[in-house]
Amino acid sequence: MLHPDYQYDSRLIKYFVEYIRDGYFDVMLGSRIRSRKETLAGGMPIYKYYANRFLSFVENLATGIIYLNAFWYAGLQKRSFRKIPYKEFSDDFIFDTQVLFSVIEKGYKIGDIPVPVRYFKEASSINFKKSLKYGLTTLGETMKFFMKRISMKLKK
Repeated sequence: MLHPDYQYDSRLIKYFVEYIRDGYFDVMLGSRIRSRKETLAGGMPIYKYYANRFLSFVENLATGIIYLNAFWYAGLQKRSFRKIPYKEFSDDFIFDTQVLFSVIEKGYKIGDIPVPVRYFKEASSINFKKSLKYGLTTLGETMKFFMKRISMKLKK
């Protein structure tokens, strides 16, 4: 899945596909955050940078099994995608998070590669109000995932 906001360079899709096709990973993510300097130089607003870092930190803590620089979904095997309940997920920005948590629950192998940060005037980007809603919804989804994970461990 490639968001239609031009923040990801579509020319990189072939690399995501290669990792999946060659069996290294079931899911590939594009990480726009390698360093603060590079990310901010790419145009990401400072509040989004810190919000993204915070949300990724919380999500990494909640999963307890993986470390990712960013929890934004980029590529998934077709057969793997069909095995997750994506039709039950939101049609808003939180969809990516819901897919990724479902992928983690299924135990799929996740890889990530760096991608350039691209924020510019022509790129559609969510405004502050929608960003805040996304952040709060992400925290809610993260809490649900974490509680489900704890519940599963207690049952064992």
